[in-house]
Amino acid sequence: MSRHLLKSSAIVSTMTFISRILGFARDMVFARLFGADINTDAFFVAFKIPNFLRRLFAEGAFSQAFIPVLADYKHNKPKQLKSFVDTMAGSGSLVLFMVTIIGVLVAPLLIYIFAPGFSDTTQQHTIAMEMLRITFPYLFFISLTAFAGAILNSYQQFAIPAITPVLLNVCLIATAIYLAPLMAEPIMALAWGVFLAGICQLALQLPFLFKLGLLPKPKIDFKHQGVGQVGKLMLPALFGVSITQINLLIDTLLASFLESGSISWLYYSDRLVEFPLGIFGVALATVILPHLSAKHAQQDPEQFKHTLNWGLQLALLISLPSMIGLLLLTQPIIATLFQYDQFTAYDVIMSSYSLQAYSIGLMGFIGIKILAPAYYSRQDTKTPVKIGIIAMIANMGLNLLLIYPLAHAGLALATALSAWLNASLLLYGLLQQQYYAFSASWKRFSLQLLLANTMMAITVILLTPNSSEWLTWSAGQRVSTLLAIIGMAGFIYFASLYVMGMRVTDFLQKKYL
Repeated sequence: MSRHLLKSSAIVSTMTFISRILGFARDMVFARLFGADINTDAFFVAFKIPNFLRRLFAEGAFSQAFIPVLADYKHNKPKQLKSFVDTMAGSGSLVLFMVTIIGVLVAPLLIYIFAPGFSDTTQQHTIAMEMLRITFPYLFFISLTAFAGAILNSYQQFAIPAITPVLLNVCLIATAIYLAPLMAEPIMALAWGVFLAGICQLALQLPFLFKLGLLPKPKIDFKHQGVGQVGKLMLPALFGVSITQINLLIDTLLASFLESGSISWLYYSDRLVEFPLGIFGVALATVILPHLSAKHAQQDPEQFKHTLNWGLQLALLISLPSMIGLLLLTQPIIATLFQYDQFTAYDVIMSSYSLQAYSIGLMGFIGIKILAPAYYSRQDTKTPVKIGIIAMIANMGLNLLLIYPLAHAGLALATALSAWLNASLLLYGLLQQQYYAFSASWKRFSLQLLLANTMMAITVILLTPNSSEWLTWSAGQRVSTLLAIIGMAGFIYFASLYVMGMRVTDFLQKKYL
C-alpha cells in the first residue's frame, strides 16, 4: 500500500512540478510585460473570481463529495456506475451552464462584491468587468475538467489530471507574448488566454475517459440517487474544504482598498506559497482521497489510519523545510523571479512582506489538504463545515486586527493563522472520533525532522548574501546564487536525515505507519 501511494504521489508531484515551473514562467512574463498596476490588479480580480469558484465548487466541494460516492458505486454497485457518471455529467453540465450565463450577466455586480475598492467611475472597474465576462466561462470548462479528473484519479490514473494545468500556463504565456501586442488594451489578451485554456484542458481529458469506457453520454435527472447524494454532500463541503480559498478571496477584497499594487503583491507571494502546496500538499490529497474512500467503503479502519498517518508524515517531511526556506529567502526568490522591466525593487520588497506572512501558514495549508479528505471520504461533511466557519470568522477578525499595522502583509498573516487553526481543529476532531491516532514512530520522526531542519536553516543563513545585493545583481547572478543556496540547503537537509537513520524505503514500508 505504501509503495503504491508513494509512486502515485510521485507521479502527481512530478506533473504538478512541471505545471508550477511553467506557472512561474507565466508570472515572470506577467511581471516583465505588465508590472504591478491598476490593470494587472484588475486582471487578477477577473481571473480570481472564476478560479475561486473553480476551487470552491469543482476541485473543492464537488471532488470531495463525488469521489466517495463514485468509490461506493465502483466497489458496491458496479453495474450502475456508468449510469451514475452519465447522469452526473448531464445534470452537472446544465447547472454549470446556467451559473455561467448568470455570471456573465452580473459581472458588474461581482466586481463590486469581490473588489469593492474598484470604483465604477474608474478605468479599473470597467476593464475588470470586461475581462470577467471573458474569463467567467472558464468555470464551466474547468469544472467539467475536474469531473473527468476525479474519475481518472479514482481509477489510479493520476498523470493526465495532474499535467492538465500546464495548458493554462501555455495559453496565458502565448496570449501575453503574441496576442497582447495586437490589442488596444494589451491586458485583455490574458482574459482570452484563460477562456482558451478552459477548452483545451477539458479536451485533453476526454480520450482517457473513452479508454476507461466512462466517456459520459449526458443525461439530466436530478432525482437520481447518486446525483442527489453528491448534491447533499456538496452543500456543506463548500465551506469545509475550500475555506482557505474563501480567506484568500477576503484578502483580495480588502486589498482593493489599499495601495495600488497590493492585490498584485499578494498574488505573486501567494503563487510562491502555492508552489510547494501544489506539488506536495495537493498531490498527496489527490492520491489519499480515493484510497481513504476505498478503505472506508471496504470497512478497513486500520488501513484508513495507516494511510492518513503516512500522508501526514510525508507532508511534514516536505512542508517544514519549504516553510523555513521561504521565510529565509523571500526577497532573493522574488527578486530572482520577478524583478525585471515593469516589476520594481519596491514591488520586490512589498511582495516579500506578504510572502513571509503566507509562508508561516504553509504547514497549515498542507495539513488541511491531508486532514479534510479523512472526513469527506467517510461522507462526513458537517464537521469540516463547522471547523471551516470557525476558521473563516477567525480570519475576518484577524484581518481587521492586522490590516492597519501591516497593510497587505497583515491580510496574508491573518490567512496563515486561520489555516493553522483550521488544520488543528480538523486533527483534534479525528483524534476525538478515533479515526486517527499518532503511531509510535512519531517521537523518533519528530526528532529527526527538528535536527535536520535546524541544520538546513543554519546553512541558508550562512550562505545568503545581504538582501540589498540581490536587487542590484544581474539575472544570471541571482539565479546561480539562489540555485546554489537551495541545492546546498537541500543536500544538508537530506544528508542530516540520512545520518539520523531515515531512508526513503521507510515510506515504502510500514516503518513510519
